[in-house]
Amino acid sequence: MTDEQHGYAPEPPAGDEGVPEYAAGDTGTRAVPVTPARSGADTGGARPRHYREVSQDEVENDVAIEAEAAPDESDQPNQPDDGDLPGDDLHGDDLHDDDLHDDSVVPMRSGGGRRAAPRRTRRGRSAAGCLAALVALVVVLGLVGIGGAKSYHFVKDHLGGSAADYPGPGTGSVLVQVQQGDTATDIGRSLKSAGVVESVDAFIDVARSNPDSDKIQVGYYQLKKKMKAAEALAVLVNPKSLIRSVVVVPEGERVDQIIDTITTKTSIKRNDVIAALKSPKLGLPAAAKGNPEGYLFPATYTVTPGETALQLLQQMVAKSAEVDSSLHLDSAAASVGLTPEQVVTVASILEYEAKRPEDYPKVARTIYNRLKAGMPLQSDATVSYASHVSGQVWTTSTMRASDSPYNTYKHTGLPPGPIGNPGETTLKAALAPASGSWLYWVVVNLKTGETVFSDTLAEHNAAVQKFLAYCKTSSAC
Repeated sequence: MTDEQHGYAPEPPAGDEGVPEYAAGDTGTRAVPVTPARSGADTGGARPRHYREVSQDEVENDVAIEAEAAPDESDQPNQPDDGDLPGDDLHGDDLHDDDLHDDSVVPMRSGGGRRAAPRRTRRGRSAAGCLAALVALVVVLGLVGIGGAKSYHFVKDHLGGSAADYPGPGTGSVLVQVQQGDTATDIGRSLKSAGVVESVDAFIDVARSNPDSDKIQVGYYQLKKKMKAAEALAVLVNPKSLIRSVVVVPEGERVDQIIDTITTKTSIKRNDVIAALKSPKLGLPAAAKGNPEGYLFPATYTVTPGETALQLLQQMVAKSAEVDSSLHLDSAAASVGLTPEQVVTVASILEYEAKRPEDYPKVARTIYNRLKAGMPLQSDATVSYASHVSGQVWTTSTMRASDSPYNTYKHTGLPPGPIGNPGETTLKAALAPASGSWLYWVVVNLKTGETVFSDTLAEHNAAVQKFLAYCKTSSAC
């Protein structure tokens, strides 16, 4: 079959060992295999958090850390002392073991990610005032029958001296969650509630004295019951102790590949993922018509223990909607004469038909020029998608003869939907194509992604010959 008969796909030189039956499609060979290279774009993994030791004049007795957005490099000044903080007046009937821990915030840094940030806490006007109130409280507790032992431990925890602490090393197993915004007091309370530490103050004391407390990250940790507070902290500050699974969806990755990634990287079952993709609760836009391809946004997702397939996939769909909104996709699509869904389809093609970011807008312009001229796109990427082929840059005459609506050799116009899940870069390129009159493109170096754009078939054929010469000596072909 000649170039004129099947479009503009060049024939590979006869007899060249290792070169398949045909070179890639109309406009030449795709820049990358169907399986896209993974990138670090749009990742959302938690970063180590920063910790600042609060000076003694800022903190009288307590210290706290907060799991929150990671800081930038400049500290904001501390808020001025507003005087008395909650907790100055102690009421015996309302207090329990943890009530003196105040979570007033010292302004820290702001930014992205997750970390443990210090927070200032106060316990009253003075140690003497606090002591007097606590002694009075103990008397009241004894009178109302609360019990001397409990009163003793209350005073021991909140006055000077050693806070109640288990000797360790602990037994059994318990799962504890550190949540976004947790202070050291919050973490201590969670640990005590789970039976990990004996008192909140024991944990706060070791957190204040341990400079590694800045390493506590949001997530789940496996600990033991009745641990020594310092040993519990040692688990929390070790990033290897964080229980989480990470699912990375690269730009362009297809739904079937995402299913494989989820089932490989997490404990979620394949059948559960497939069922979730069909769920009306997934949150797909109406225009998707139930097809998630193109709407699972490429990014890094953290999967916590117990998270379901539906919850994870809903994150991906929500992220896609968030990015589309930030790009004003609904209104911007009209500027290139397409619907929002067609823009997503074009962007998904760009993920496979170009390798270098600077070439995405040029390929987009070439696609639009061919659509305007009524020419078939003849994109090998769409043919490979229709044939369920990945990992190669070539298509065959049999593949290009398919009746699939995704075969852009046989059918003019765009395919009926996306052929993968595009990232923000290609979405922007589809919305802002370069200026040019090109009708053809061909990648002439698969390693560098060098691409030649042409206005005429003669120019394109010359570029194709350059590519075939490259393939005679390159293992990339």
